[in-house]
Amino acid sequence: MEGQKHWYVIHTYSGYENKVKMNLESKIHSLGMEEQIFQVLVPMQNEVDAKDDKQKIVARKVFPGYVLIEMIVDDRTWYAVRNTPGVTGFVGTGTKPIPLSDREVERILGAQPKEGSGKAAGKTAAEPVVRMECPVGLNDTVRIKAPGFTDMVGTVAEINDEQQKIKVMVEMFGRETPIEVKFTQVEAIE
Repeated sequence: MEGQKHWYVIHTYSGYENKVKMNLESKIHSLGMEEQIFQVLVPMQNEVDAKDDKQKIVARKVFPGYVLIEMIVDDRTWYAVRNTPGVTGFVGTGTKPIPLSDREVERILGAQPKEGSGKAAGKTAAEPVVRMECPVGLNDTVRIKAPGFTDMVGTVAEINDEQQKIKVMVEMFGRETPIEVKFTQVEAIE
């Protein structure tokens, strides 16, 4: 473990993740630690924010209050990271940081939005596939916001994450009728 490069998790004050990242990058450079501390990362994930049937892609922190760092842990690097403003400590037992497993690193890094994905004239060459989390669950009572069905109330019968659609059973013409709508076209009724 000692002398090997691994990913570790640093606990920070919530909301200070990006500031801690900048402080660490600056400290790494000023102390000449580029050979011991390699990357500092605030894990982000693209999510779709849906309001008034309009979709907007927003990058959100996956782990608020935490920053990932790829480094070789020794007394000097541990001290430099631990004494960076905004850092409250490493995730681990006592003073010994515990590295992330390769599987955890792959899962976290694989979920990161790709930067600089070929922007030309304000548009991306290949738009990233963004998956919205379904805002409702099976058998939930929902209000539909789709044109032609606005304000109809029904029960969620099926959720298709792949197509980002929901099948809602509504009362029409005296019988239960399925209506398929997008995730953004329903709202849960409390």
